[in-house]
Amino acid sequence: MLSIHLLPGATNAKSPFFPSTLLPTTTTFFSSKTLFPKPKPHSPTPITALLQWNRKPQLSGETPRVVVVTSGKGGVGKTTTTANMGLSLARLGFSVVAIDADVGLRNLDLLLGLENRVNYTVVEVLNGDCRLDQALVRDKRWSNFELLCISKPRSKLHLGFGGKALTWLVDALKSRAEGSPDFILIDCPAGIDAGFITAITPANEAVLITTPDITSLRDADRVTGLLECDGIRDIKMIVNRVRTDMIKGEDMMSVLDVQEMLGLPLLGVIPDDTEVIRSTNRGYPLVLNKPPTVAGLAFEQAAWRLVEQDTMQAVVVEEEPKRGFFSFFGG
Repeated sequence: MLSIHLLPGATNAKSPFFPSTLLPTTTTFFSSKTLFPKPKPHSPTPITALLQWNRKPQLSGETPRVVVVTSGKGGVGKTTTTANMGLSLARLGFSVVAIDADVGLRNLDLLLGLENRVNYTVVEVLNGDCRLDQALVRDKRWSNFELLCISKPRSKLHLGFGGKALTWLVDALKSRAEGSPDFILIDCPAGIDAGFITAITPANEAVLITTPDITSLRDADRVTGLLECDGIRDIKMIVNRVRTDMIKGEDMMSVLDVQEMLGLPLLGVIPDDTEVIRSTNRGYPLVLNKPPTVAGLAFEQAAWRLVEQDTMQAVVVEEEPKRGFFSFFGG
């Protein structure tokens, strides 16, 4: 049986139905077994977003930050990632120099739409045919983004060019008169031969690009070991061409599975997007599209995390239930 007891000494509000001396401020309910206090009104907690787009990201680490974009396996999206993340960093207000270290097979200028403006390369700089500032191609859309190519297409690099020459080039960018850039992105060639060793020599951090297939994961695991042997400990991973429909159907490994296999912090997840091919053929990176695409937004988020040296957490995608004959009967 429930009974109402008035609290002694309580001050009351005026009421037309009850005298002010009888109306309690707090009413407490008692039962024979349990005490049930009247709940207080809930005060909502403000929700804050993890990515606060109304502010500029805080640059972490010593500048310039020399980042090599590598994978080991070809065709997984290294050049696409370099182009989109480089322009994303420039749009955030940071000065960026992107170096295409793929000798003889350069493609970064095509993805950026700058192929007709590359007159000099690093080879001419080393030979004394031009200055370093003449070999740097400044983007007209974002003046704080510059491109530097190692060599011209279908040309062979001099045997004397190696890790020491690229390190000298990076040091020259650091000490140039107009100021050191905030980021130096190096687009690494495929494979683990001399071109790979040359590209990773001046870097102090790496972004590893992989796709959710076993061939790419094997090469990525091998490259991770080589990067650590070279002294690069800051290695983050981007999983490219992710399709949630195939993950739900158990036809593709999830991002969580990839992260558990490689054991690397996750910088970003790029969904499979048909707009990538269109942007590549137009020489117009995804991050500049209006309206923005899903993959373009993912590249921008990865660039934001790169600035603040942050990572993201992979989540489990629920698998779709297998439907069979007995599913119609509730089985």
